Amino acid sequence: MSARNSTALPRSELVLDDDVAGFDGAKDLLRAWSRGIRPDPDLTVSEWADRHRWLSSRASAEPGRYRTARTPYMREIMDALSPASPVQRVVFMKAAQVGATEAGNCFIGFVMHHAPGPMLAVQPTVELAKRNSRQRIDPLIEESPELRERIKPARSRDAGNTMLSKEFAGGILIMTGANSAVGLRSTPARYLFLDEVDAYPASADEEGDPVSLAEARSLTFAHRRKALLISTPTIRGLSRIEREFEASDQRRYVVPCPHCGHRQWLRFERLRWDKGRPETAEYHCEGCDTPIAEHHKTAMLAAGEWRATAQSADPHTVGYHLSALYSPIGWLSWARIARAWEAAQGNDEAMRAFRNTILGETWFETGEAPDWQRLAERRETWTPGTVPAGGLFLTAGADVQKDRIEIDVWAWGRGLESWLIDHIVIEGGPGDPGCWQKLTDLLGRTWQHESGQHLTIAKLAIDTGYETSAVYAWARQVGFAQVAPVKGLEGFNRASPVTGPTYVDATIGGKRLRRGARLWSVATATFKTETYRFLRQDRPTPEEITAGAAFPAGTVHLPSWADGEWLKQLTAEQLITVKSKRGFSKLEWQKLRERNEALDCRVYARAAAWIAGADRWPEARWTELARSLAVNTGPSAPDAVTAAAASARPSARRRTVRSSYMG
Repeated sequence: MSARNSTALPRSELVLDDDVAGFDGAKDLLRAWSRGIRPDPDLTVSEWADRHRWLSSRASAEPGRYRTARTPYMREIMDALSPASPVQRVVFMKAAQVGATEAGNCFIGFVMHHAPGPMLAVQPTVELAKRNSRQRIDPLIEESPELRERIKPARSRDAGNTMLSKEFAGGILIMTGANSAVGLRSTPARYLFLDEVDAYPASADEEGDPVSLAEARSLTFAHRRKALLISTPTIRGLSRIEREFEASDQRRYVVPCPHCGHRQWLRFERLRWDKGRPETAEYHCEGCDTPIAEHHKTAMLAAGEWRATAQSADPHTVGYHLSALYSPIGWLSWARIARAWEAAQGNDEAMRAFRNTILGETWFETGEAPDWQRLAERRETWTPGTVPAGGLFLTAGADVQKDRIEIDVWAWGRGLESWLIDHIVIEGGPGDPGCWQKLTDLLGRTWQHESGQHLTIAKLAIDTGYETSAVYAWARQVGFAQVAPVKGLEGFNRASPVTGPTYVDATIGGKRLRRGARLWSVATATFKTETYRFLRQDRPTPEEITAGAAFPAGTVHLPSWADGEWLKQLTAEQLITVKSKRGFSKLEWQKLRERNEALDCRVYARAAAWIAGADRWPEARWTELARSLAVNTGPSAPDAVTAAAASARPSARRRTVRSSYMG
C-alpha cells in the first residue's frame, strides 16, 4: 500500500481491536489495499513527461527534470499520442532545434511505463539506431526511476535488454534502421516512432518503402495504434514528411502579438534587421506591424495554440509544421537565423540547408538543363590529354552500350573542381573479348600532369545495367581495387549518394559464383543535380582571374575539343515534376534527347570520386596529393563569393532589410 493511500485513511479505519469494527474494518482495509495497488490515474504523454521524465547530461544541454513548458508547442503533439486521444497518426514536419526528438523519447518512456505494448522505433539506418540507443534511449531509462525499475539491466546473457531491444512488463521496444527490411517486418507493433523519415532510403533491401513496411506492422491493432512520423524536410516532390503533412489538416502554431494581441503563425518574411547587423533582428506583427523583441517569445509560446489550416484526407491523422523561429530562447535565436540567411546568399547548398533545417520547408531543385551553346562558349584551352595544375587525381566513368563502351576521364581538385581530360570510345561491345582487353589496357594508361608527373586512373566506375554478367566477369578479372561496378538507383540521397559495396552473385563462364562481385549503388539523381548546379555557377571574369581570383568550388572545366554532340549529351536530361498514381508530386529525370552517354559517364566518374573518398578527405590529404605532383601545396584561394562576403562591412547608413523569402 502506498504512503499516499495509507495516510488518506482515518486512523479509526486502521484499528480492529473490538468486535464491532471487526467485519466492517476488514472490508475497509481491503478497500484501502485495492486503492493502494491501483495504477496511477490516466495521464497524457506530456503529463507523464512532466511527472516522471529526467534529462541526462549525456543526452541534453539542459539536464534535469523535463518541462513541457520549455517547448509548449510540443504539448498537443505529445498528447495526441495518448491512449485517450482518437488520433492514430501524428505527422511533424519541423526545423532543427525545436525539441522534437526529446518529445519522441517521452512517447517511448510513456509506453514503457504507462501504456505497455509492442513498439517499433525506426532510424534511417541500423547504425544510427544503435547510436540512438546508446546516446538517447539508455539515458532515458537510466535517469527516470520508474523506467529503470521496469527495464532489466543490460547483461551479456540477458536477451531482455540488448542494444536494439528493450523488454518491459507487457511490451517490448524494437529499434531498427529503415535500410533493414528484416528489422521492419520483425514483429507486430502497436506503437511506431519513425524518426527523420526523409533520410530513409527509397526501398528497404529492395522490398518496398520503409514507412509502408513499418506501418503494416501496426494494422492488426486497428484503432488502438499510434504512429509518430518526424522529420526535417528535404527536396520538394521527394520529401516523405511534406507529402504526409500536405495530406493532413496542416496545423500551424499561432501566437499572440504582445502589443495588439493579434494571433498569427510566425513567417520568416516578417523577420527584419539592419543590413549587416543580424543582431538587430526583430519580428514585425502582421496585425499592427510593431517590432516584437525576442524576449517576448517565451510568453508568446506559452499563450500559443495549434490551428488546422486544411481538411485532412484521414480524420485519424493530424499534421504539424514548425520552423526554428519558435525555438525557445537560449536555443536558436532570431539573430542567428538572420545571420544564417545572410551567410547563405549566393550558395545553393547553404540556402537549401537554411530552408530545410531552419524554416522546416522543402528545397525546390532547379533541374533545368544548362544551355549547351553557353557551355561551348565557356570551353577552355589546354594541351589535349594533359591534366591542368588544379587536377590532383583521376577517375573515369564507363557506359556499356550494345556495340561499344564509352569512357570519360575526369580530373578532380580541391572543392570538387573538375576537368574533362579524355573521351574514349572502345568499339566492339561487351560480347567482344578485344573490347574488354582494351578497357583493361586503359587502366594502365597514364596522362601527363602539368607538373610533368604522370597520373593513372585512381578508380573507374562502370555501369552494370547492360550485360551485367559480362561486367562482373571483367571486374573480377582485373580486380576491384581500381574498378567499381555500379548500379543506378532512382531518387535522391544527399547524405549518402553512394552505398556499398554489396557482395552479389555473378554468373561467369556459365558458372554461378556466390558473392562473386562487389556492387556499388548510386543515387544518380543526386549527382545529376549537382553537375547541373556546378555547370550553372557564375565564374570570375578574365580580369578577376588575372588578378588572382579562384574559380568557385565545384567548377566544371570543359576543354576546347569537347564538340557539340558531347555537350548535347551532357545536357540531355531535365528534372521535372510528375504525378504518381496516388496523385502525389515527385521529381524525375527525363531525357530531352536519346543519347546521354556524356552525362552518364560524368555521373559514374563522380561516383568513383566519392568511392575513392574525395568528399571526405581533409585538407592534409589534398596537400599531400599536391606535394606528390610538385604543385602548390597551399589551399586554393577563396572563391569570389567568399572573398566578397569577407570584405563586406556594415554600412554606416541605417538600412532595414525585409527578407525577400517567398516573395
